[in-house]
Amino acid sequence: MDAASPSAGDLRRKVLLVDDHPILREGLAQIINHEPDLKVCGQAGSASQALRAVAALSPDLVVVDISLKGVNGIELIKQIRAQNPNAYVLALSVHDEALYAERALRAGAKGYVMKQAPTEEVMAAIRRVMAGGRHLSQQMQERMLEKMSGAPSGSKPSGPDLDQLSDRELEVFQLIGNGLGTREIAAQLHLGIKTVETYRAHLKQKLKLRSGIELIRLAIETLSQARPRADL
Repeated sequence: MDAASPSAGDLRRKVLLVDDHPILREGLAQIINHEPDLKVCGQAGSASQALRAVAALSPDLVVVDISLKGVNGIELIKQIRAQNPNAYVLALSVHDEALYAERALRAGAKGYVMKQAPTEEVMAAIRRVMAGGRHLSQQMQERMLEKMSGAPSGSKPSGPDLDQLSDRELEVFQLIGNGLGTREIAAQLHLGIKTVETYRAHLKQKLKLRSGIELIRLAIETLSQARPRADL
C-alpha cells in the first residue's frame, strides 16, 4: 500500500486508487494530484491492501478496478461499503459497462466509467460521485431506464442472457473468453480446480450449452463483442 504524505492544513479531498497495474495507478494519480481540491491519499494493488488502506486512510472516494486477482472488484466494493459506509466508490474498468455496470451499482458503487474514456470524463465521474451523485454513460443510463420500465431496448444485445449469472460465474466466463484454462483460472482467482470445474458446469447449465467447447466458443464471441473498438 502506497500512501501519500499528509500536510498540515491540507483540505483536499482524499482518493484511494485500487488497481493491480502500478503504471495505470501512477498515471491516474498524477492526473488527480494536479487538481487543486483532490489528492491521492493511497494506492492498493489487491483487495486485502485496499481494505487495510480504507481503514487506515478513511478516503472520501475509492476508485476500484473490477478485474482484481483473487477477490474481484465487485466483491471488494461490497466489502468496502460494509467496512466504511461513508466512503463513495467509483468502478473504473476496461470491461464493457453492459457486463458490469449494473452489478457494480448493486454492490454499492455510485458510478462506473471505462478506462478507455477521455480523461475529462473520468475526472467528471470522480467529481460527480464524490459530490454524492451517480455516474454512468448516457447509453448505459438509457439501457437501465428501458430495463426498469419494461420497454424493449433497441440496443439490447442478441447474445446470451448473462444477467442470470452470479458475479463469480460471470468472472469465470470472462476469463474463459480471455483464453484461460481451468488451472489458470483457479490460480488467478485463488480457487481450487474442482471449484472452477463446478463453475464451468453451472455456466453450461445456465447458458444451455452441451459441451466445454461450446462454452469456450460462446465466451470468446461474447467478450469480443463487448470489447470497445480501437477506432472509437
